[in-house]
Amino acid sequence: MKKTILALAFGAALASLTASCSGAKANAETSATNTDTTSANEIATVYYIKDITPENMVKIYEALGRKPQGKVGIKISTGESKKSNQLDTALISDFVRAIGGNFIECNTAYAGNRNTTEKHYQTAKEHGYVDLAGVDIMDGEGEVDIPVEGGKYLNKDIVGKNFLNYDFIAVLSHFKGHQMGGFGGALKNISIGIASSNGKAYIHSAGKTQNADSIWSCVAEQDAFLESMADACKGVIDHIGKDKMIYINVANNLSIDCDCNGNPAAPEMKDLGILASLDPVALDRACVDMVLNSDDPGKAHLIERMNKMHGPLILDAAELLGIGSQKYNLVELK
Repeated sequence: MKKTILALAFGAALASLTASCSGAKANAETSATNTDTTSANEIATVYYIKDITPENMVKIYEALGRKPQGKVGIKISTGESKKSNQLDTALISDFVRAIGGNFIECNTAYAGNRNTTEKHYQTAKEHGYVDLAGVDIMDGEGEVDIPVEGGKYLNKDIVGKNFLNYDFIAVLSHFKGHQMGGFGGALKNISIGIASSNGKAYIHSAGKTQNADSIWSCVAEQDAFLESMADACKGVIDHIGKDKMIYINVANNLSIDCDCNGNPAAPEMKDLGILASLDPVALDRACVDMVLNSDDPGKAHLIERMNKMHGPLILDAAELLGIGSQKYNLVELK
């Protein structure tokens, strides 16, 4: 049974996220100047189910009503270490079998367990992903440029070469905090996650370098980084096609740190549930709203992280690019 809970053109609750730097655009109220009026004014559907179980992963996928076409890639984060909070294979196994396809990833731009294809594949194996489905480290054999139309900072996105082999993408994300983006959900998983190692440097530097070896000497101003992530999302979605992508966020183990952190802070708030949509902006917006509106006092540190890093700005930027809408109906599945 499905029950529609609410429709949000959210802005008021997020006013509590005051910017920590003068002039910052951290508060993610829906922009009134969106140039893509269809996308901006559309009300997306976001499905929600509270209990995080393998059966409910399949249920929420089926509620989306979009079946895969051609070769399917399942975009996940394989996680940096055994301490990281990447999605458990036992949780996602039924969904993976239902949709078919390969796990897809790209190498990191920093030293660690996933900065080479060999180490990345070994990490994926240790975390159980190899036993569940094929794992394609897409930049293992090179990278390719795809165009970004109308980007604020980027006119191209640099992705793993094997990305061109896929016809349909299921973006399966662990929603949590992020030490550089404020929070990580579908948009972060599309942008940074599908970018090659050099592509990650290109996004982090807002187009100043595409050399992973120089990433930390060329890091962009925070807002430019977030807007560059939105630019990269535009390139990926335009390449695949909006009607050939689905998005699922699992909001559990809500650390302030990303799964790319090998030693993340312990989660301080309770799990929220599983959310899914055909609109990645609405999906991430709904997850942020759930954190803000939670009655769990443990949310304070996650909100502080989102605030400090201006995280919700990516929602404004993505909406301005026509990727999706921050207005949504939340539909609870029973």
